[in-house]
Amino acid sequence: MGKPKVVHEIKECIGCGACAAIAPDFWELDDENKARLKGGKAKDSVSEREIEEKDLQANKDAAEACPVSVIKVFDKAGKKVV
Repeated sequence: MGKPKVVHEIKECIGCGACAAIAPDFWELDDENKARLKGGKAKDSVSEREIEEKDLQANKDAAEACPVSVIKVFDKAGKKVV
């Protein structure tokens, strides 16, 4: 088993900033007013980052607040939780 993971679909982001307001240790708005997953590795229009178990709830809250559902959170077994 791995670590929990956050996946962000950058292209579909509308830049509302809810994620950055809820979990500022992991999310911020960039110069184009799109959310950016801090420490995320971007490939094409998707950014991914492994997180610690203790950071799972903050990222779940950020994902649930996203009005366009472009943040996905997976548990350490790879099961989508949000």
